[in-house]
Amino acid sequence: MAKIFSVTIKSATVRLFDPLIRALLRLGVTANVVTVIGTLGVGVGALGFATRGHLVAAVVIVTLSALTDVVDGALARAQRKPGRFGALLDSTMDRVADGMVFASLAYLYRDETPTLVAVLICLVAGQVVSYVKARAEGLGLDANVGLVERAERLISIGVGGLLTAAGVGWGLPAALWLLAAGSIFTVGQRMVQAARSDRQQLADQRAAGRQGPA
Repeated sequence: MAKIFSVTIKSATVRLFDPLIRALLRLGVTANVVTVIGTLGVGVGALGFATRGHLVAAVVIVTLSALTDVVDGALARAQRKPGRFGALLDSTMDRVADGMVFASLAYLYRDETPTLVAVLICLVAGQVVSYVKARAEGLGLDANVGLVERAERLISIGVGGLLTAAGVGWGLPAALWLLAAGSIFTVGQRMVQAARSDRQQLADQRAAGRQGPA
């Protein structure tokens, strides 16, 4: 369900920003530039507004900036530039952006220990969620599952932030605790999937060995 939701959001965003993507192509703006600008925008929203309790402005700025994660991918495909550095930059900037978001929330809730604990769990677990998948793929294993991925993390925080800004004080703390639980669950999901993938590969190798050369 999470993946279907994420794909739907990405497809809708690409269609919505298609005129912008065409304009960027005409101007010669690269996907890497869009990636960096998006990360800087997240920093402005998180560190400049969320830390001061301006949650509506923070949610709007972070959301618009995070959407560049879809725009830069579409732009890179349209420009058909070779090389894999763009993918590395994109993943790195995603981790930086997520770090800024949770750092701002840690500062905002620095005097509310239960919520601060939830923020720190989200920060660590969210990084581990991404790391497990990347490391598994580097080892040739499949860990491409997950209840909570980056899109779900940002949406959860955004909804919680808007609820709190509307006067529902428990909205963001509740969203953070749900996100913390979901992120931990996702780490487990990916570890289990990677273990299954490893066992399957070993079984396939043993079966191929028993069959011998054709």
